[in-house]
Amino acid sequence: MNVVESKLNTRGTANSLVKRAAQVQRGSARAAVLGVNDGLVSTLCLVVGVAAAGGSSQAVLTAGLAGLLAGALSMAAGEWISVKAQVELFEGVLSDLKTEMKRNRQQLIADLADNFERHGIDRKTADHAAGDVARKDAQLVSMYSAEVIGINESELGSPWRAAASSFLLFVAGSMVPLLPWILGFNSIIGIVMAISLTCLGGLLVGGYTARSSGKGLTYGAIRQLVIILLAAGVTYGIGSLFGVVTA
Repeated sequence: MNVVESKLNTRGTANSLVKRAAQVQRGSARAAVLGVNDGLVSTLCLVVGVAAAGGSSQAVLTAGLAGLLAGALSMAAGEWISVKAQVELFEGVLSDLKTEMKRNRQQLIADLADNFERHGIDRKTADHAAGDVARKDAQLVSMYSAEVIGINESELGSPWRAAASSFLLFVAGSMVPLLPWILGFNSIIGIVMAISLTCLGGLLVGGYTARSSGKGLTYGAIRQLVIILLAAGVTYGIGSLFGVVTA
């Protein structure tokens, strides 16, 4: 590998890390994972419980679709409120920072220089760099908020994007356990197929999440599988008991 290729690979890795960090701070990564995972598990529990209680294929499908719509709307609303509150809190901090800059600009510059020094830059260079940054107010606010406070003002997140992502991925996750009943299967065959398909989807989601977070692929996939099987087992048992009682 030559020097140019090495630099390109390094740049590509750095850009990838920046994008991943931005997705986490904006809330889109969380909305995506929660959306598809909740769609898989909650809808599976709903259809398995209704089917185990003796519900007809039509009843299972109706309950599943109702749960899909209710869950997707609830997830979207929850993500919108969560990210909106996060953005407003960050904006409040940035507003206070701008006010503080007008009152105590030199202290902010000194804080920034201290931060540079803590990262291994010698004091003279740190003071010079902080002074250069402070030549423009917007630049000082941006650098101070990112380096000292830990807020990147360009990555505060979008409530609407998080809500849409959560809604669509919840729907996508919910369609997996609903598929057997959409195709006309029922009773024990539908239950087994729904659990099998959901387990497969859970393995993919768990593995992807684990890999993205730097953890073991196998561990993440198996953890997700165990959660799905436990949830399905509990709801099947409750549904069976309910069916016996009402029979």
